[in-house]
Amino acid sequence: MVELKGKERQTGAQAVLGRSGFPQVTSVTGGEIGVVTAPSQAGFNPLDLLYASLSACLVLSARMAAAKMGVLDKLTEVTADVTGTKAAGGVSRVETFNIVLAIKGDLDEETRKAIAHAAENEICTISNTIRGNPNFETTVVG
Repeated sequence: MVELKGKERQTGAQAVLGRSGFPQVTSVTGGEIGVVTAPSQAGFNPLDLLYASLSACLVLSARMAAAKMGVLDKLTEVTADVTGTKAAGGVSRVETFNIVLAIKGDLDEETRKAIAHAAENEICTISNTIRGNPNFETTVVG
């Protein structure tokens, strides 16, 4: 298991949507992103943002794993391509996440697999959350 210690970062986001238009999302640290809804619109829709969160978390986590394993100097690039398959029935959800994790550099297959395993199963908060069954505490206000 790879242990990590780091500074805490404020996290959270607020989405705002009027009677018309598209959602605008702002992070607690001031980042902003517009959200699209039409299939032909360029940009991120909510599902893209889910895939983007997972892909970004995996590449960052792979780099962290390589550093903890002492092989960061051999790593040249990590790419995570994430897509998914929606469930055919029941509530709308992603049934399967399809992940292609490319770990490039002067690393043998065993080390690449160890980096991938640590990234996906130990370090990445997003993959660990998706695999779990997180609680939702929703407060509705006027």
